[in-house]
Amino acid sequence: MHTKTFVAAAVGLGLVTLSACGSSGGQKSAADSKTVTLVSHDSWKASQSVITEFEKSSGYKVKVLMDGDAGQAVNKAILTKDHPQGDVFFGVDNTLLSRALDNGLFQPYEAKGSDQIQPQYRADEAKHRVTPIDTGDICVNYDKKYFADHKLAPPATFDDLVEPQYKNLLVTEDAAASSPGLGFLLGTAAKYGDTGWQAYWKKLKANGVKVVSGWEQAYDQEFSGSAGGKKANGDRPLVVSYASSPPAEVIYAKPQPKTAPTGVAEGTCFRQVEYAGLLAGAENTEGGKAFLDFLVGKRFQEDMPLNMFVYPVRQGARVPAEFTQYGPQAKNPETMAPGKIAANRDQWVKSWTSLAVK
Repeated sequence: MHTKTFVAAAVGLGLVTLSACGSSGGQKSAADSKTVTLVSHDSWKASQSVITEFEKSSGYKVKVLMDGDAGQAVNKAILTKDHPQGDVFFGVDNTLLSRALDNGLFQPYEAKGSDQIQPQYRADEAKHRVTPIDTGDICVNYDKKYFADHKLAPPATFDDLVEPQYKNLLVTEDAAASSPGLGFLLGTAAKYGDTGWQAYWKKLKANGVKVVSGWEQAYDQEFSGSAGGKKANGDRPLVVSYASSPPAEVIYAKPQPKTAPTGVAEGTCFRQVEYAGLLAGAENTEGGKAFLDFLVGKRFQEDMPLNMFVYPVRQGARVPAEFTQYGPQAKNPETMAPGKIAANRDQWVKSWTSLAVK
């Protein structure tokens, strides 16, 4: 995400947001064997009815521990891997996947139904330590009203963002701490190459890009187009967010507008994929396996779009019309192989910090 969903707006909508405290260390009780604990980022959401179906069919109760944004959750899971807090981890994406795998966070398991996952989203197929669950696009969003009022066309591409008419308009997240911030950095690296992206960021910095800690601050506080944000503070009409943010603005608005108040600069998108895996040292491995099977099942895959504002990876999974209407996937997003991300991420983030923050 990565606070990827419209978290504040989702409160109180009957979605599963259970939390648990403590670790799963110590002796396992009979109750523990009938409980499967999911560790995830704060953007986890699922319909109660769908979770109840899993609990009835599997015999396991679901407990959810949410641990901050994606980067924080992954880092904490790595630090506690010898005494894991749960059985399954959901929410490591392609920008951080190698860090999780290199640190031995997961044990192998090929989920039932994995053969139905679209091939372009699969990873680690030799060992099956992770299972693809969803996909989405990190993109620059724009405030339609601002650009209409100023009779200015919104930017459409990375190149546009460094033009003088967009000076001091963009806010992005810290690539060292935030999943969308890192995704935006990787998008520029994919677009301009291993060395060209640094020259691009020098131009972006000169054009007044503002860097804040995370998505919630960027979108809810700095962005002028957020209906749920602090409008008095939001004076930046461009923000790094998701292609799925416009449908969230529509679906959670009361009354619902006929069109989304925000738009997406499609030439700035980077394709993100989220994975789940069975934690190494999980106490309830059988429950964890059953839950992974459930996550790639059609019922859960079709439940995701309006809860977590992401697209399913399962072939044939239907997406609600209102989601595709306001938040279609980017046609030609920037992408990068996990291996290349693994080889360059840490050095790129270090270089980015010296360019964009210091």
